[in-house]
Amino acid sequence: MSTPKDLRYTEEHEWARADGETVTVGITDHAQQNLGDIVYVELPKVGGGVSVGDVFGTVESVKAVSELYSPIDGEVVAINENLEGQPELINAEPYDQGWLIRIKPSDLSQLDKLMDADAYDALVAAES
Repeated sequence: MSTPKDLRYTEEHEWARADGETVTVGITDHAQQNLGDIVYVELPKVGGGVSVGDVFGTVESVKAVSELYSPIDGEVVAINENLEGQPELINAEPYDQGWLIRIKPSDLSQLDKLMDADAYDALVAAES
């Protein structure tokens, strides 16, 4: 399992990366492994608002449908349109080409409340 040190993590297995004025969000390597082959992704519309802990979409695999939760408050400024035709990018590259949405945060300091890589690894180990 890969847990990049430069990201922040939620208990629901989303990751967040600050990229200047935006925050890129995806699901973790651990989450995609547990889901299995991802076959469909439902993402929000660009321009919509999201709040911490609110559902912003779903990921459907051959095993289950899982809700996606926002790690921060803000406005959705981009969605990964490549996932429409290639949802398997989430399995192949969860931290790169498999990102889900980009948010313009209303309060970037909310990232500080998320787990770092070591805390996330401890959470995953405790769940196993």
